[in-house]
Amino acid sequence: MIYGDTVKPEWVDYNGHLRDAFYMLIYSLTTDAFMDRIGLDEAGRHARQRTMYTLEAHVSYLREIKEGAAVRVDTRVIAFDKKRVHLYMEMFEGEGTEVVSACEQMMMQIDTSGEPKAASFDDEVGANVAAMERIAATEARYAGRVIGLPVRVSAA
Repeated sequence: MIYGDTVKPEWVDYNGHLRDAFYMLIYSLTTDAFMDRIGLDEAGRHARQRTMYTLEAHVSYLREIKEGAAVRVDTRVIAFDKKRVHLYMEMFEGEGTEVVSACEQMMMQIDTSGEPKAASFDDEVGANVAAMERIAATEARYAGRVIGLPVRVSAA
């Protein structure tokens, strides 16, 4: 687990379950924990003049989560290059093993010393990202999904 939280009353919608936007909040807080783990915690961001921006995100809502539920998020690096990380996260309720939501994000390291621009990882951060990719033990079963309806062929 890289991040855990409890579903707060203000996060619950009219259907009685976690509002979709708050799944993304939990994933956003998880990316903060990921950044801490790779050496881009608050002190590291300040010293390196680097941060991470999310370029794209895809969330799969697989099961309802109710108010008061404890949730935890596991995170793994699917792939990375010198500036970007393809991050995959799965959310679980309590100590359960059934995935209740999944999120994949493409993130890029950004130089914050002036006008924000893409920047390569320094050796230490890059090594930490690589180490997280090596320990990715389980399949990213909900990654790479495409949103779309089947193309209808009209009868001519």
